Amino acid sequence: MRNTVTEKVLSVHHWNETLFSFKTTRQAGMTFESGQFVMIGLEVDGRPLLRAYSIASPHYADELEFFSIKVPDGALTSKLQKIQVDDDIIVTTRPTGTLVPGYLNEGKHLYLLSTGTGLAPFMSIIRDPFIYDHFEKVILVHCVRYASELAYQQEIINILPENEYYGDLVREKLIYYPSVTRGSVPESEHEKNEKILMHHERITSLITSGKLSSDIGLGALNTDSDRFMLCGNNDMLQDTMSLLDELGFSKATSRVKGDYVIEQAFIDK
Repeated sequence: MRNTVTEKVLSVHHWNETLFSFKTTRQAGMTFESGQFVMIGLEVDGRPLLRAYSIASPHYADELEFFSIKVPDGALTSKLQKIQVDDDIIVTTRPTGTLVPGYLNEGKHLYLLSTGTGLAPFMSIIRDPFIYDHFEKVILVHCVRYASELAYQQEIINILPENEYYGDLVREKLIYYPSVTRGSVPESEHEKNEKILMHHERITSLITSGKLSSDIGLGALNTDSDRFMLCGNNDMLQDTMSLLDELGFSKATSRVKGDYVIEQAFIDK
């Protein structure tokens, strides 16, 4: 297949029974912007079966990283979730996408609003020192059903702040805001993550009630200073876009900068 390469799986991590991530090799000539996606997949019945996946690794990393759900009867994920180290993965060579900070108007606060595996592109973005040069605060909201789905939490809380190159920027500017909508958080999780207060509302409720603004101490949302990037399930995208529109925020397109941006390729038409 044209414009694809074969990469080797370097590691696989299963977060729980429904989520996993993996890292692969990366061709030397491949470049991408934080927030972009590629098509990845496997050869099935002699033909490549590909799906769009956001790149979770930072643009400067030696490897590529992806974050995926497990769907038992999914055409691709039913097979992808079984990959092991040294397996082959097909990757397209031309990353693309609209979920990049460059489409946003200038602002002071960047809200990264995600559900589920929508966290993936934001893991790339918060590990990019560039983002902290352009915003006073970066607020990462990750909303999931159960606490076990809060992937990458320990890296966000404990590892990124200690990064030798940009850890000081993370400590100063990154606000991590996890929210669990179903079930309670086990006491062991509270003890392990004592630095983080867990929340229990959907993203739209957090915005409309004013709780998100109150909790992080940045004041009410303001079209002059606040910018948003959205990635998650279609209902969340549609509901949050409608809410932001009502509040006077403008949507970015591939031609015009705006106050909020989504990955247009992922949204249901």
